[in-house]
Amino acid sequence: MENMRSLALLLAALLPAIAAAPPDVDKGKALGNPSAPIVLELYSDYMCPHCKHLHENILPAIILDFVNSGKAYLVFREYPLAIPQHVYSRPASYFATAAARIGKYQPVADALFKNQTSWSMTGKLWDFIAPVLTPAEQKKVQALANDPGVMAEVQRDYDSAQRARLNQTPTMLITYKGKQTPWIYWDDYNLFKSYVNDLLKK
Repeated sequence: MENMRSLALLLAALLPAIAAAPPDVDKGKALGNPSAPIVLELYSDYMCPHCKHLHENILPAIILDFVNSGKAYLVFREYPLAIPQHVYSRPASYFATAAARIGKYQPVADALFKNQTSWSMTGKLWDFIAPVLTPAEQKKVQALANDPGVMAEVQRDYDSAQRARLNQTPTMLITYKGKQTPWIYWDDYNLFKSYVNDLLKK
């Protein structure tokens, strides 16, 4: 009886943690503790200039303030917009997701955003991805970028953004205590910081 009670208490303690992280997270594209009280899902498009700005100038603060402190679990989601101007967004998502499979998501994402203005004109993504990978990693990523599983993962992210009616990038989907809120206001990081900190007080 005592063992049953202990098990019940343990399960009760674990339930919030289990409920916190989305079930379909690619661990290679996530940072922090999956049982953190808040889940931040960042929907980005590699050809989006605003996504580049967030990735390079705001994301480090989000990681420092919320991920490293254990307050939030950060999940990167692919949202290659289906518009003619973003013709190379989906191939970029395939490469990034393929890189995540070998633990190289961040270096590839960094390279794609850093060199966005160059490859978005020519479509030569690989010229900027290859240098951040070893020759062995290059072969794996090139093969995985055409893998049906990788393509399906990108499509799942895209579909989830559509279901959530996210109509612009970058959008951060904030989940706390089962409630989801999309955040699109990136002009002032302090607004986002205050909003998330206020959520944690509820």
